[in-house]
Amino acid sequence: MKIAYLFPGQGSQSVGMGKDLYDRSAEARALFDRADEALGFPLSRLCFEGSEEELRLTQNTQPALLVVGTAACRLLGRDPDVAAGHSLGEYSALVAAGAIAFEDAVVLVHKRGLYMQEAVPVGVGGMAAVLGVPGEEIERRLGEVRSGTVEIANWNGDDQIVISGERPAVEEALALIKAPRSVPLPVSAPFHSRLMRPAEDRLAADLAATPFADPRFPIITNVDARAVRTAAEARDALKRQVSRSVLWTKTMVALRDLGIEACVECGPGKVLAGLLKRTARSWPKAPAVFNVENGEGAEKARSALFGGL
Repeated sequence: MKIAYLFPGQGSQSVGMGKDLYDRSAEARALFDRADEALGFPLSRLCFEGSEEELRLTQNTQPALLVVGTAACRLLGRDPDVAAGHSLGEYSALVAAGAIAFEDAVVLVHKRGLYMQEAVPVGVGGMAAVLGVPGEEIERRLGEVRSGTVEIANWNGDDQIVISGERPAVEEALALIKAPRSVPLPVSAPFHSRLMRPAEDRLAADLAATPFADPRFPIITNVDARAVRTAAEARDALKRQVSRSVLWTKTMVALRDLGIEACVECGPGKVLAGLLKRTARSWPKAPAVFNVENGEGAEKARSALFGGL
């Protein structure tokens, strides 16, 4: 059976995430301890007890999700055939593949969050999920916006697109699109838009200074929706994804074309599992989908995929 691991990005965070993993697994506890030491502040306490507002700050959200996703993946005990991560989750996928050392990734995504937040102060930008409107129609309406910058940030499915930009422009876009449903996202900056280019430039220097290795298994990248197999390709993809759209629909199609038969979402929430289930309705054969955000989920996935180890 060909298996893919998927790692969620911002918006999946919640206070209390990772606590069950921490309580059940010595390896998970060690990962949280290592992250706390690498960052110089108690990230674990922020995950388990912190306020939602504090956890939502991107410089906190990003390392928190990376640690929880890594801990969830380690509980599975085996490498997948391929992996992908949504935005920030691409770092988690590369850690799982051995392309980036865990501590290096924790520090990188903390800096990534700081750079993103400093590019656009809190409250200036915004993001929203637009449901039930084709992407081509959304692109046309975005071209009519006159109050600032707004772009498509995430192609999450045929019926779910995320837009990102200056808050007045996002609000104007929503008024023009007139979607059956739209949902403001709990993020603190307009990710994956041209407003993030200053952050991309700053992060490029840190990526260049960070050791990368060839991943043990392929990673489907956000920016191209293609498999990367070398350290140089992985580093370049992480740089370019900061200010460009997440091509998640094409990523899922790439998994289908690789013959993936089961997908495991490693980390909090079930956002990616839900997107995959909706997209796979039109496939000849839908993959089995699992979620590992706690010990129970890990046991179910291990039992179904690996005979319980």
